Amino acid sequence: MAFHEVRFPDDISRGARGGPERRTQVVELASGDEERNASWADSRRRYDAAYGIRRADDLAAVVAFFEARNARLHGFRWKDWGDFKSGMPSAPVTPIDQALGTGDGTTTAFQLVKRYESGAQAWVRRIVKPVAGSVRVALAGVEQASGWTVDATTGGVSFATAPGAGVLVTAGFGFDVPVRFDTDRLDVTWDLDRLGSIASIPLVEVRR
Repeated sequence: MAFHEVRFPDDISRGARGGPERRTQVVELASGDEERNASWADSRRRYDAAYGIRRADDLAAVVAFFEARNARLHGFRWKDWGDFKSGMPSAPVTPIDQALGTGDGTTTAFQLVKRYESGAQAWVRRIVKPVAGSVRVALAGVEQASGWTVDATTGGVSFATAPGAGVLVTAGFGFDVPVRFDTDRLDVTWDLDRLGSIASIPLVEVRR
């Protein structure tokens, strides 16, 4: 299997539905109390692309994309229109959107991450598929035009010179979700006007 660095058609994914999924075991005791255990440390996203198909051409594009990925065999990029950048969907990307870490004068490699916070709780998500050309980096709040590179296939940021001790490293970026088809079969329906539809096109996030 391989990962294909191509994105599912944006005009179809825009109308899709889906979001994060977690796995929690809930045991109800005889007293009526519950014990809950998180089976997964991180969430995993699922989508259904069928809701974005509006024209016969959309359907043909999906079939071609499905065949080129060999169904479930190869992963690809997906734009989650509800969560595709380092800040809020309505806000522009800035180089101080997310903290990547603090310099120690030795470390040159940092991973792109996004924090999801509510109250005192937070979850940190590794971003492994940043959009090429979208990443902006800052040291101590000052944007850096050079002196660093980003791997668009892993989300790793590398500095030519290690940030100094105590220097806050931040970044802003757009990103895709690594996914694969979660079916080996597309069930296509055609009506009398040759307008097609597919009941479901399930996608699941690939953890990398």
